[in-house]
Amino acid sequence: MRFPRLAAAALVLIFGAASWSLGQTPAAPDDQMRKDIEALKEGQKAIQKDLEEIKKLLLARPVADALPREPIGIADEPFKGDGKARVAVIEFSDYQCPFCGRYVTNTFSQIENDYVETGKVKYVFRDLPLEFHKNAFKAAEAAHCAGEQGKFWEMHDLLFQNQAALAPEQLPGYAKSLGLSEAGFSRCMESGQFAAGIKKDIADAGTVGISGTPTFLIGVVQPGDGRVKVVKKLVGAKPYEEFKAAIDSTLAAP
Repeated sequence: MRFPRLAAAALVLIFGAASWSLGQTPAAPDDQMRKDIEALKEGQKAIQKDLEEIKKLLLARPVADALPREPIGIADEPFKGDGKARVAVIEFSDYQCPFCGRYVTNTFSQIENDYVETGKVKYVFRDLPLEFHKNAFKAAEAAHCAGEQGKFWEMHDLLFQNQAALAPEQLPGYAKSLGLSEAGFSRCMESGQFAAGIKKDIADAGTVGISGTPTFLIGVVQPGDGRVKVVKKLVGAKPYEEFKAAIDSTLAAP
């Protein structure tokens, strides 16, 4: 009969499987547990190492929102307003930065009218050309070269009005439109005489935790050395009302 034959075959398979299972030597539970524990320990060590590296990086860099501990030097930096004003606003900016352009267009003139021209604030400009804005550094040089001929702020305004056209070969045209000596401007640009000062601005910005533009430091000018003790910090193209509140509170402080 077919059934007994199938039954016999099934028994052979069952007993064969049992024999194969008995012949295996699976890892003892204690051994497997030890391996799992060791793997966890190795994972913990790797995580701890990563955390230590992150801690070192955080300790090594300034806190972005923190105020500078030491007064900021502004000697020889271009400024507007009364040089003897008790309160200073320091702007770190980039001529190719769209947010900087928005600030100049929408807010700067109000600050200038209410605080700079009235002698309440000394407004200081410092350069922070960002690496990914390929024309910003040369544009900053152009402003200083114009400043050598007494036209820093005029060039500043012209560069921000033409943010999409700041290639190095376009800059002499702006100098010509401002009535500058073209030969003197070209010599200044070719010599790179202001490059070191711009690099110093970049380094100083990094030292006080500034990495984006525009960033503004508002503080009190220290008697004697003329450095600025920073008490307020604004980042980005903030509305005029925020600048007004920060400046007014600094002016009102004893």
